[in-house]
Amino acid sequence: MSSSAKGRQDSAALFVLSAVWLALITIISVWKLKQFKYRLINEAGGAMFYGVFLGLAVRYLWMDREDHLENMGSVCSFRGLNSTPHVIMVNISSREHCYRLIDKKGQRCSQLPSRHTGMLDPQILFDLFLPPIIFFGAYTLNQSRFIKNLGSIVTYAFLGTMISSLSIGALVYGFTRLMVLLRRAADGEFSLTDCLLFGAIMSATDPVSVLGLLSDLPVDSDLHALLFGESVLNDAVAIVLTHAITSYDQMGTGNVFQTPAFFRSVGFFVGVLIGSFLLGFIFTVITALLTKLTRLHENPLLETSIFFLLSWSSFLSAEACGLSGIVAVLFCGLSQAKYTNLNLSQKGSTRTKQLFEVLNFLGEIFIFGYMGYIWFTFHHHAFRALFITGAFLSIFISRACNIYPLSFLINLGRTKKISRNFQHFMAFAGLRGAISFSLAVRDTSTEARRTILTTTLLLIGFTVWVLGAAADPLLGHLDLRVEEETDGNLQDVSSEVDTERQDTSQSLWHRLDHRYLKPLLTHCGPPLTDSLPQWCGRFAGVFCGHQKQEDEEQAFETEPENFDVNLENSDLPSTRSCDSGSEQQEDLLEGDLGLGTGAAHVIEERIEE
Repeated sequence: MSSSAKGRQDSAALFVLSAVWLALITIISVWKLKQFKYRLINEAGGAMFYGVFLGLAVRYLWMDREDHLENMGSVCSFRGLNSTPHVIMVNISSREHCYRLIDKKGQRCSQLPSRHTGMLDPQILFDLFLPPIIFFGAYTLNQSRFIKNLGSIVTYAFLGTMISSLSIGALVYGFTRLMVLLRRAADGEFSLTDCLLFGAIMSATDPVSVLGLLSDLPVDSDLHALLFGESVLNDAVAIVLTHAITSYDQMGTGNVFQTPAFFRSVGFFVGVLIGSFLLGFIFTVITALLTKLTRLHENPLLETSIFFLLSWSSFLSAEACGLSGIVAVLFCGLSQAKYTNLNLSQKGSTRTKQLFEVLNFLGEIFIFGYMGYIWFTFHHHAFRALFITGAFLSIFISRACNIYPLSFLINLGRTKKISRNFQHFMAFAGLRGAISFSLAVRDTSTEARRTILTTTLLLIGFTVWVLGAAADPLLGHLDLRVEEETDGNLQDVSSEVDTERQDTSQSLWHRLDHRYLKPLLTHCGPPLTDSLPQWCGRFAGVFCGHQKQEDEEQAFETEPENFDVNLENSDLPSTRSCDSGSEQQEDLLEGDLGLGTGAAHVIEERIEE
């Protein structure tokens, strides 16, 4: 092995070791803070804080030495290339990327120094950790509360994201024109498309940050559902909207509005959104049928492995098809919780939730740690004071333009109104995080895009550290604190949700779900032989799982003396309520992992009873 290859290996190992130690220090620090009931910082904020220190150490203790060695060698530099994955952190295949990009101009490049080639490509980081984070957020969503507030959540997520994106884009564009008047920027340096792209990026509220915030605070269950549900769904809209704006920009329209290009972008937006949703649901159908029609429940390890791999495949398949992998895995998580979770054995269900919880927790630490890391290791930051000032003002104004008018419209048709204090907290709690960063870091080929990345990092740090720390005092000031829900309160919630379901039981979606989808994908609901026409009898018989349940019940009845033992030790699919897995989601420690929040005590009390 050559000395340069060995040097790259050593650098990669050192970087991975640093990342692992960063995660360990973050976990221990947050654990100790939660023991002292200190709620001003969560895992995301702690990881970002330590990432900044790691970036400082790398920048001033390591990169200075590498820069000195670099000046002694022959290295060619290029302008106009996307420097994010190739300058901050580039994988071993960086030389191939360099040749691929430079061959278009007929140039050649010597191999980059070790500091450019011994580290992790950020795209690998996103492909590894973003899918489990998004899946976990969707999978652990309290579906009873989500369904109850579905209309409000969809309104905030879709219409609200559009309002936020346009508001941020328009305000920031106004500040860029002011920069031109004050001669702080060249005319045309920031196009309207760049500003709208920034608006789409910053309109994505981060479910990881919101979940980390809400899991530490005693908030009302409806407020939790509205905030978390909106943050999960609006990511899908923001991601696809960003792709649509990028596709419009790549059509070469310049600063001139072209109607055909606009409608093609709108079609792209709708097509990617629908296609990604459908692809995510297809993988749910595959997983549900596998767990329903086979005996995977006899081996929980295989059951969990197949569930995990098929869920992750929804992300990879969407990316390979040119769709949005995040949107696909988001809808896959929602539908897996509603259908496939009912087919899993008790052990398989528990292991699956714990696996995604651990991956979500570690992914949150690594991604936020990486955000702090590149604050000092990215050499091409563009700090534009007016642009940054406009961006800070725009995120507050756009959030207000989103929450308050839409809440007024929603309350017109809502029985339980969204109170003014609820609206104040929702407007305040729009934290940004991993999704905004992943969208901003993809392209830093121009000065405008590098300004967008720098501003995005500053805004993420501000919302996570400042707004996250101020959330707990604000909650007390607005008098929104609630006591931990007892079993009686949980029963009231269940009955309240059941009443809501009874009122909407005649809806088209409920009939479709109850008569066809649940009987097809799970062992619940009426038999398909009763729902489908007679000529579909053979097809219905193949997918009818009710006879299997009846046989199992008869087997239990024949041995009543061993019923309790068999029930406890059985690996058959768990006998959960067929209405949904939402009640079980109440028992999941969302973002806790035993670090000291109150949810663990509630579960321990239930077990003792």
